[in-house]
Parts: sequence; structure tokens; C-alpha cells
Amino acid sequence: VQLQASGGGLVQAGDSLRLSCAASGRRFTGNGMGWFRQTPGKEREFVAGISWSGGSTLYADSVKGRFTISRDNAKNTVYLQMNSLKPEDTAVYYCAAARVVTPTADIDRYTYWGQGTLVTVSS
Repeated sequence: VQLQASGGGLVQAGDSLRLSCAASGRRFTGNGMGWFRQTPGKEREFVAGISWSGGSTLYADSVKGRFTISRDNAKNTVYLQMNSLKPEDTAVYYCAAARVVTPTADIDRYTYWGQGTLVTVSS
């Protein structure tokens, strides 16, 4: 089972990026999915979550209104559209699959993790 995150890179403040997370080895159509991020010396923090159907989403206050999580179950892929990026968004972003069907910010409910993709936002 593998979650492959991609789409990170170096951008300027105000720019946009779209991260993708492709799953292989099993389908996650019955799982809530989420994105987390981590910077050196800090704990991994919740960014966004989405229900198994895509009908319900949850966001951290710091990204609400700027980031959009979505999923395409036919492609077994989850996306994170990031707009109006800020230097404080700089982090390694991880996608994860939860053992619940609803979106959740509880990191302990996530059982499968991708390898991370680096997003760097310059000022």
C-alpha cells in the first residue's frame, strides 16, 4: 500500500500550487483522507480532511478560504489546491488515509501515510 504525494515546489507568496496524492495497492474509496504538514522541530499539523465521498471537508483555521481539498475516487487520488500561499505555509506536506469515513483532524485516526512533498513559499 502506497500513497504518493507530488506537486510541491518553490513558489512566491501569493502563488498557487496543487498537490496530488495517488494511492496504489488498495482503494481508499471508503476512507476519509487528509493532508498534514510539518516543519523542522515542530509536530505534524492538520491542514485539511475530506470524507470518503468528498461531500464533507474540514480545514485548519490557518488555511480556511485559501486551500481546497478534493478527491477523485475513480482515480484513487486526493488533491490539495493551495491559493494565496504565504511564507508560513512552507513545510513538507503529507497525505494520509484515515480509518474513519468522515474528515478528521485527529492524527491518531490516520493509518496510512505518504512520503511527503516539500512546499517552499518565498516572500
